[in-house]
Amino acid sequence: MSEVAPPGPPVDRLEAAAYTIPTDAPESDGTLAWDATTIVVVEASAGGETGLGYSYTHALVADLIRERLAERVRGRDAHDIAGAWAAMVQATRNLGRPGLVASAVAAVDTALWDLKARLFGVPLVALLGGVRDGVPVYGSGGFTSYHPDRLQEQLGAWVAEGIERVKMKVGRDPGADVERVRAARDAIGPGAELFVDANGAYDRKQALGLAHAFAEYGVTWFEEPVATDDLEGLRLIRDRAPPGMEVAAGEYGYDVVYFRRMLEAGAVDVLQADATRCEGITGLARAAALAEAWSVPLSTHTAPALHLHPGCAFPPVRHLEYFHDHVRIEALLFDGARRPVNGMLHPDRSRPGLGLELRRKDAERWRVR
Repeated sequence: MSEVAPPGPPVDRLEAAAYTIPTDAPESDGTLAWDATTIVVVEASAGGETGLGYSYTHALVADLIRERLAERVRGRDAHDIAGAWAAMVQATRNLGRPGLVASAVAAVDTALWDLKARLFGVPLVALLGGVRDGVPVYGSGGFTSYHPDRLQEQLGAWVAEGIERVKMKVGRDPGADVERVRAARDAIGPGAELFVDANGAYDRKQALGLAHAFAEYGVTWFEEPVATDDLEGLRLIRDRAPPGMEVAAGEYGYDVVYFRRMLEAGAVDVLQADATRCEGITGLARAAALAEAWSVPLSTHTAPALHLHPGCAFPPVRHLEYFHDHVRIEALLFDGARRPVNGMLHPDRSRPGLGLELRRKDAERWRVR
C-alpha cells in the first residue's frame, strides 16, 4: 500500500506591503509615461519558513490582499497551493478577476510557491522540475523618452555584456521611429537581434508599413504592433509581416481564457505572459501548457528575478525579459537577484525557493502602504 504524504504546516502569517520607487530617468512607451514604479511584496510563513512573492501593480493591491485574501490562505496546508489559489479566485469573484485582483492573487500565489520550496529546502526550479539550467534574456528598455544618445548607450552596453538580443520602445512619435531604429542598429552592430515594442500605439496600416521599414534594419520581433484586444489586427500583421519578423503579445493576460483566445485566433508567433499579472506561478504554468499545446513559444514579461525559476522549468519558454526598471528595483529590494552571464540567467541552486531575501531596512524608505 502506498503511503500518503503527510500534510504540510499551516500558513500562520500572510502580510503585504507596497513600495513606490522613482525611475532613474523619465520613461515612456508608445501609449504611457511614468516616473515611478510600485511593487507589492507578500510574505507568507509556515513551519518556521517565510516565502516571498510580488507583483508590479497599484499600492491598493496590498490592502486587497490583507482584507480579502489573507483570511482565505491563513490556516491552510502550506503544501496545498492549488487549494489556496482556488479559494482566492473564489473570494474575489464579485470584484472582477482581471487587473488588480489578478495581480493580488499573483503575489500571494508566488509567495506560497516560494514558501513550499523553502519548506522542502530546495530551489523552486527543483520543486517545479527543471528542463534547462538557465534561460536566455533580452535587454529591454530603450524608452521613447530617451535621447538617441541614451538609447544607443543602453542597448549597446547590453550587447557588450554578452546579451545577444535587445528591445526598444516605439510608437510615441511614429514619424521618428524608423530613425530611432536605425540608431539602435548602429549601436548594437549587425550581429545582435533587435526587437521593437509599440505597446499597441499603431493602427493596422501604420503597423504594416513600419514593419517593412523596420525590417530594413533587421528587426526580428514586433511586440504589440496594435492593441492586444484587436486579435484580427494582430493576425493581420502576423500574416503580412516581412519574413523573419515575429509578432508577440500577451503581457496583459490575466487569466487562462485570455491566452486561449489569443492562441485560437492565431494572433501571435510568440506568446507573452507575466506571472505578476496572470495569477502567479500557477497561472503562468497554465499559460505555458496552452503555449505548448499550440506549439507556440512562450516569453516571460518583465520581473526577471521572479520568472527565472519557472523559466527553467516550463518547456515552451524561449527567453525572459531583462527589463531595465525591474532589474534595478529587484537589485535594490532583494538579496539574491541574479545577473546574466553571456546572455543567460542561471538560478542559484544553493538558495531555497526563489533565492530572494527582502532587504527590509532598505525597502522601508520607499514604503507607501
